[in-house]
Amino acid sequence: MLQIPQRTVFSGPALIRLLARLTDADVPESRQSLSDRLSQWLGWTDAIALSSALNGNPPAVASGARPFGSADEEECARVRSSLTKAIAGDSVLATAKRRAPAPASAPSAATDAAIDYAVFRQRYLSLQQTMETGIGTLRGRLRGMLAARTPAMSRLALVDAVMERALAERERGVLGAVPGLLAGHFERLRVAEQAALAEAKAEAEAEAEAEAEANANVNANANANANANANANANAPALTSAHIPGAWLDVFRKDMQSVLLAELDVRFQPVEGLLAALRAS
Repeated sequence: MLQIPQRTVFSGPALIRLLARLTDADVPESRQSLSDRLSQWLGWTDAIALSSALNGNPPAVASGARPFGSADEEECARVRSSLTKAIAGDSVLATAKRRAPAPASAPSAATDAAIDYAVFRQRYLSLQQTMETGIGTLRGRLRGMLAARTPAMSRLALVDAVMERALAERERGVLGAVPGLLAGHFERLRVAEQAALAEAKAEAEAEAEAEAEANANVNANANANANANANANANAPALTSAHIPGAWLDVFRKDMQSVLLAELDVRFQPVEGLLAALRAS
């Protein structure tokens, strides 16, 4: 299997650690605290809205709120499972069923090498949109349930709504850059396989030539020479099992799936927070 040299691993969510491992960018870990970074991301209108949510009178609580129960928990689990299956079962990210290499597999390798990353970029963006829509709808529903509990819970729901609006654009910008980071990983894997296949082919050609020459020296008559030529043809360059054509593409597909699943974990964190509040209320 093809491997890319590992870089310094960052602390933090799995998404950050994965991107640090897969990308070639040597970016130092931020020394800023979360509050410092948030202060840079929030505009003055966002700051005013957040201050009002935190310090103003809590919104009125509607009467007759239904209790939070197992059906709501199951719905959250269903949404997450559906998004996970969309990523794991995506046709573009499905790995190919490949057998041991043979000379006839060369056209397949050429086809894999010609695949444009734009196909994967578009699919990543599409899956991001699916996650944003599904999680956003679920988050709003949970927030509505939380707002109907107590004044304190109603205030928390309001703070969550303000933070979602304030950080939505920043979130899209940051997560929207992920496909661009994976483009470099895609290209490095492709170049690494091309080099590995070229090396394997050169080694096979050298071995076939050496064997043909040895047979020609051992056999002195014309028939023996003919057999040596036949042996040379039989030993035409073939790739070893360590260099299966197209393996790089399957490696990339699995890596992209891992990044998408890690991003799903990050996107689902606000939902987990709302769920924890509902369980405690």
